[in-house]
Formats: sequence, structure tokens, C-alpha cells
Amino acid sequence: MIRPAWWFALISIVTGSLPPAAWGEDWPRWRGVRGDGTWNAPPLPDRWPADGLKVVWRQPIGGGYAGITAAYGRVYTMDLEEPRQKVAGDKPDATERVLCFDARTGKLLWSHKYPVRYGPLGGYANGPRCSPTIHDGKVYTLGAVGHLFCFDAQTGRILWQHDTVAQWGAQVPQWGFAGSPVIDGEKLLVHLGAKDGGCLVAFHRETGKEIWRALDDPAGYCTPVVIAPKSGKQVVIWTPENVHGVAAETGRPLWKVPYKVTYGVSIAPPVFYDGIVFVTGYWEGAKAIRLGEKPTDAEVIWTNDKTLRGLMAQPLYRDKHIYTIDRGYGLSCFELATGQKRWDDDNTLTPAGRNPHASIVWLGNSNRILALNAIGELVLAQLTPDGYQEQSRTKVLKGAVWGHPAFADRFVFAKTDGAEAWQKGGPHEIVCIELVAP
Repeated sequence: MIRPAWWFALISIVTGSLPPAAWGEDWPRWRGVRGDGTWNAPPLPDRWPADGLKVVWRQPIGGGYAGITAAYGRVYTMDLEEPRQKVAGDKPDATERVLCFDARTGKLLWSHKYPVRYGPLGGYANGPRCSPTIHDGKVYTLGAVGHLFCFDAQTGRILWQHDTVAQWGAQVPQWGFAGSPVIDGEKLLVHLGAKDGGCLVAFHRETGKEIWRALDDPAGYCTPVVIAPKSGKQVVIWTPENVHGVAAETGRPLWKVPYKVTYGVSIAPPVFYDGIVFVTGYWEGAKAIRLGEKPTDAEVIWTNDKTLRGLMAQPLYRDKHIYTIDRGYGLSCFELATGQKRWDDDNTLTPAGRNPHASIVWLGNSNRILALNAIGELVLAQLTPDGYQEQSRTKVLKGAVWGHPAFADRFVFAKTDGAEAWQKGGPHEIVCIELVAP
């Protein structure tokens, strides 16, 4: 069964040790506990069973690319009730929902729905994009057109809310808000593109009151990243025009590197390792920015707009190397300090296409990964600077998959939500898959 967070805490207190390795940690935010695509998982087999993995439960769901999060024995995501209506003027044309399921059974425990006006929201107007953020018994969500909520995680009761467009002058990007809310101490960081210098806004996570706002850039699609270089804690945000570093406590701008991107698609959040901020984009390619001794120090040390052109997949780091999906070459490995390419997988992990994608996570501190690719295959593989070594793959979802899954205990929670399923009218579903038997 899925064990709630308090259960692990109780075991730790009673035994004076960490919980047994038979259970994986929760997935309370986009890209996991640490936000870096690592999961302290239970021991997994070298190969999946020949007859596939067990589906514990499945539930129908509406459209959208929202990721899934899981904690306290519950699973959270967002969707859009279908079908959208054709209406004139500024009347709502659809309904977004925040959903909470029992992780053991798939029972819907609570939901909250609210009307939205998508209008001409890009070519992928099928629902919310952000992952819910779970913290301290609360759930924070941001809808595609700027509805920001704080809920009681157990009951779904609204603790505070903002229509960020109406109240804060947020400017909805072409394809809707996609950066998930980020907790930093008492602050909730949200990438909004609001008026009066509110590209990035820090709200008090308990009250919803503004603490600070920063930058005049429009909103992109990436999640803010909190980093801790030697010069002090910063928030790094990649907008359609620049990569910025701002002081985490005050929002004071520290440095910026111009990086204007086609169609504003700053999507995959930056990563920070070895004193280097790395970003990668579909048309303009990759940049590596070295931070210095002072908070304002930032220098571009290399660029690559030919063979390192990522889009939605979050880059992974291990042992001085980055692993990311290039739009043409597939999964690629290169040295972070120099940009020197080590290898490409020739689109083996996930199929080649206009928007190749896979959600990839490290299994603990090993060189093994678990990846959900764009056609619903769950892949086990090893990644090293010497190459890609696949161990096993199995089909777990039908249809296109862009939204990020969640991993908790012995399970993966995933849903169909991609453009292919939307254009065909569904079906959409969320599933719980058992990765290893108890």
C-alpha cells in the first residue's frame, strides 16, 4: 500500500533510523522532493516482467498537461472538464479542476472546479499545465490562465486564492502558464509575468500576501529554480528574453544573460551544478553560465545551437555531465564545463518527432534511470558518459504523454494528456502502476 508521510516519520522516530529501503519516498512537487529529477526508490528489477507491470487502478480524467504529485497517501493533479464550449465575449468557456485521489484505491477524495476563459489559448488549449505543489499539509496550484490556489491537502478547503490576471495584472503566455509553484521557506514563488515588475512574484505561502516581485520580463513556461552558489541563495528564472538571477530573500535583480527565444518557449527550467547554470531551448540551443564569487557575477562560457536543442525534458546531471533530449538527436550526454558532446542515443529512449519528450529520473545515487516516454512506455536504462544501455521497457499508457508522472512508495502515477489524445478527443486516464511487488 501507499504509506503516508507521517508513517515514515513515526518509523524514523521509533527506530532512530530511516525507513526501510523497500519503500520509495514521496513526490510532493514537480520533479520530486528536491526538484532535480531524483527519486530514492525501492530496489527495482533489472527487467520488467514479460507480461508487463500490474495496473493497481485507473480513473478517467479530463485534458491537460498538468503533472502529478503524490504525498501523504494521496495523489494530486489538475485537468479540464470536456468539452469546451463555444461562447462569445469574455464568458467562461470551460472548467478547470484540481483533483485529489486516494493513492491506494484511486478513489476521488475531493475536487475543486472553477470556470475559466481559455479563448484563443494557443494550439494546445486542452487544460492546465502545472504540477500541484504539496507542502506542510497544503496544496498549491496554478491554472493555465492564472488561477492560483492554496488548499488544505486533506479536505480541499480553499485557504486562499488569487485570480492573478484580474488582481495582479498577470499576462498569460501564448500557451498558458506552465511553471509550477515553488516553496522557498515561507515564500511561494510563481512565474507570472505580472505588471509593474512582477515577472516573478513571491507570495507568503500561509496568507497569499505578496512579499516581493521582480523583473519586467514577460512570463515564459519554466518553473523557477532556487540555487545556493557560494555567493548566496538565488532564484534563477528563464524568461522568453533573459536568464536572470535574483536574491532569494528580497527579489533584488543580481545578474542577467540575454537569451531571446523564438515563440517565447523558455520551458525546461535551468539546472545548477559545479557553479554553472545550464539552459537549453528548441531553436536557440544551449547556454552555460558560470557564476562567480560575487552575487552579480555571471559569464557565458559556451553555447551550442546545433546539437543541444532541448524543449520540455528536464536535463539531468551526474558526475560532471548533463543528459538531455535534443530535438533531432534524442537523448544526449555532454560535459557541463565544456559542452563537449559524448554521445547521442539516436532517438532510442523516445521516438523522434517534432516535439520529442520523456520524463527521466535518476534512481537514487545510481546510474540507473526510470523514464516515461512520449508514447507511454516505461523504460529502465543505465546512463554513463560512455553510453546509453537500455535494460527494459514496457507499455503502461495508451496515447501521447507530455505531463510529468509522480513516483511514490512502489508505484508510478501517470496520465495520458498529450496533443495526440486531445486532437482525437481522448480518452484520458490516470493510472497507478506497481513497479515492484511488496
